[in-house]
Order: sequence, then C-alpha cells, then structure tokens
Amino acid sequence: MIHFILVQNRQGKTRLSKWYTPYDDIEKRKLSHEIHKIVNSRESKFTNFVEFRTHRIIYRRYAGLFFSMCVDPTDNELFSLEAIHLFVEVLDAYFGNVCELDLVFNFYKVYAIIDEVFLAGELMEPSKQIVLQRMDFLDNLP
Repeated sequence: MIHFILVQNRQGKTRLSKWYTPYDDIEKRKLSHEIHKIVNSRESKFTNFVEFRTHRIIYRRYAGLFFSMCVDPTDNELFSLEAIHLFVEVLDAYFGNVCELDLVFNFYKVYAIIDEVFLAGELMEPSKQIVLQRMDFLDNLP
C-alpha cells in the first residue's frame, strides 16, 4: 500500500503531496523534510529504495524533481518504481514536456491526474492512454 506520494524540488520545496495514511500537519512537514534530506543526499550510484522507519521509500529523480513514494516493506519495489514512471509519463504526455512550473500553476490538474492513476494508496489505472482520455473528457466539460 502507498502511504504517501511526494514531489519535491532539489531545494526541498514540496510541489505535490498526496497522503493516503492520516498524519497531522506537523508530522507531514517533518516527514517531508526527512525524506528530502535522505533522497537529496544519496549518490546516483545507489539504488532508489531506502528503508525509512517501518516503511520503504521508493524515489526517482526527473530533472530537478524528486518523485518519492512511501510503501509497505512487503510491496514490490520495482512495481512502485514503475508506478512513479507511469505517473511522470502521464504528466509529460498531458502537459507536453512537463516542468516544475506546470506542477505549480496547474496543481488542480496534477491532483486530478494523480487521482485517476492512484486510488486509496493503490494503483488504479495502469493505462496511460485511458488516463489521458479521462483527462481530455474532464477538460471538455462545460
């Protein structure tokens, strides 16, 4: 199960956060800060999997953004890494070469995309084309 998804830039500013496990605001800020310190300080020669408290952090860096996902330790790491990649591919196809500013200025669309891809901490839709069709449908609503 996915506990939360974070998208952070290299400076540690959280650009997107989706929480599937309840945390209070102080704990969310603390988790975001700790995860940024961990993933930003790791060298690229290491794996993208990190043991974190009683969970596992799966992350991937795309340009200047870190896409991090906190999952159960029994979950498949490669599946989680592919889920991150699918989410980035959908963002890239939707925005056309997605960048950090797209996430900032179109956050409501990004949250709609993440809600189409993930549901209650699980991957809901593995097809990029179907997600893009649904987003196109939502864009064309009056």
